[in-house]
Amino acid sequence: MADLHFELVTPDRLVMSDDVYMVVVPGTEGESGIMAGHAPYMTTLRNGEVAIYRTQGAQPERISVTGGFAEVGERGLTVLAESAEA
Repeated sequence: MADLHFELVTPDRLVMSDDVYMVVVPGTEGESGIMAGHAPYMTTLRNGEVAIYRTQGAQPERISVTGGFAEVGERGLTVLAESAEA
């Protein structure tokens, strides 16, 4: 399967922009696992951790986020967070 293009952005900076295997986002309705080919989707975020899996079976890289939203579109997954810390 092709990689998912993922961007994590705050008002201050671009935190990450990379092609990854999967990202799990902390939505207000629950956690959502996003992979390449996912249907268009949007959710607001709760405070929590975004888990980035660079390859299948890898340990996730975790980045704490507060507020914001996540959107899946043709170009991949974009997370716009109020703040983010590794």
